[in-house]
Amino acid sequence: MRFALLAPLVALSLALAGCGGGDGGSGSSSGSTSTSTSTATTTSSSGTSSACSLATREAWALAQLKEWYLFPDLLDTTVDPDAYSTLQDYIDALVAPARAESKDRYFTYVTSIAEENAYYASGETAGIGVRLGFDYTAKALYVIEAYENAPAYAAGLDRGTQIVAIGTSTANLQTVSALYASGGIDAVSDALGDSTVGTTRVFQIRQPDSTVSTVSVTKADFELDPLSSRYGYKIIQSGGESYGYVNLRTFVSTANAALAEAFAAFKAQGVTKVIVDLRYNGGGLISVADTFSNLLNAQRTGSVMNYVTFRDSKSDNDETSYFSAQDGAIAATRVAFIGTGSTASASELVMNTQKPYLPNDVALVGANTYGKPVGQIGLDNSDCDDRLRVIALKLENADHEGDYYSGLASSYPATCEASDDISYQLGDANEPSIKAAIGFLSGNSCTAITSSLASSATASVQQGALADSVSVAGAARAREPLEAKSPSFAQRQLPGLF
Repeated sequence: MRFALLAPLVALSLALAGCGGGDGGSGSSSGSTSTSTSTATTTSSSGTSSACSLATREAWALAQLKEWYLFPDLLDTTVDPDAYSTLQDYIDALVAPARAESKDRYFTYVTSIAEENAYYASGETAGIGVRLGFDYTAKALYVIEAYENAPAYAAGLDRGTQIVAIGTSTANLQTVSALYASGGIDAVSDALGDSTVGTTRVFQIRQPDSTVSTVSVTKADFELDPLSSRYGYKIIQSGGESYGYVNLRTFVSTANAALAEAFAAFKAQGVTKVIVDLRYNGGGLISVADTFSNLLNAQRTGSVMNYVTFRDSKSDNDETSYFSAQDGAIAATRVAFIGTGSTASASELVMNTQKPYLPNDVALVGANTYGKPVGQIGLDNSDCDDRLRVIALKLENADHEGDYYSGLASSYPATCEASDDISYQLGDANEPSIKAAIGFLSGNSCTAITSSLASSATASVQQGALADSVSVAGAARAREPLEAKSPSFAQRQLPGLF
């Protein structure tokens, strides 16, 4: 696995993810590029209250940032740790200068070692198991994706379902519009409760056919299958041609086998034109991104895949990655990537990696991506269950292109503007973004993603949650993933997850 050991005494976990998530290549974390099993720098030895006091944890975090932060000149070490009541607030103050330059938009954060390891090993988390999008125009809440093995799907909530009201019982249901009027988006998020297993919520829901019902859903542990059992991959027939379609939800280790199965199916059918749907994918392990790139590029074994570069003082950890043989890989001749403002980190790495090799045959379809050309490492204070995800590396493709902090749309070879219509299931050839992707693959012209759409896609970022404009192209803040006030690790990786 890439980046398994970056220093003699430190097993760093690298991770690439959305706004706060990780993506790495090995080890204990995520956020930008990593696997979920390694442990990183470990300090604190006793597990006593003094060892895990806020002051001690703040001092530890400052030391790690001074040593590893990718932008040392943008680290404000003058801030007073005594002025902050939480470790994350202190970290936010330290990296505020980099955030002001859009180089660290909540990518550096502290999370739970146990929680992150569970997520990266199997995609395990707790909740009702849906991705939610809030329509700021209609003040309405919708399910934009549902996980098949989670409680909400079993209760009838799926893509396109509107959540009209939320309560702890039928007696105290409050409409979503009233919640928003009383306390904004935080009131809507708070009404859903935390991710504690056993928490029950009652929902009044409206289906796309206008049927209204009331259901009770109890939160439980479930696995976030990286590829849906319904639409994870398929072969779409259109105009006499066969197109491969693959929808990856998140870059966790269990995705490797699922992706290999998908591409083996494409290979068996002679498919070389592929739609890669990453519209809600906030990132994950770099190692999985490399697997994905290898599966698309059977003909490029031995060629440069991408470059990983650390700050000058850590340049011994720099790495050049090369394409390698992968069972089931195809030699893709034309690729359409579907993205939105929730598409970040490892997702963008796969897109950027493909760019030099298909300069006239690769496109970004949908909306502009988030813009995260950097990755995290995971540094552990194990006795306190603290994992500090630190922006420590930059990512570049074979042409050394990597400064896409404003998203990929402005620099991508071709872009096709398209909406994300939740009245169609993901994987449906008639869904507008998929239809536009098929159009590009078949050689049709399209309307480029506009700058207004690009800016709207990253209009709102709060507490490490990714904002996304996933409605009609160009409609700023029309529908965005619902933000949790204090996001769990999984919510950092999967915008809108509850």
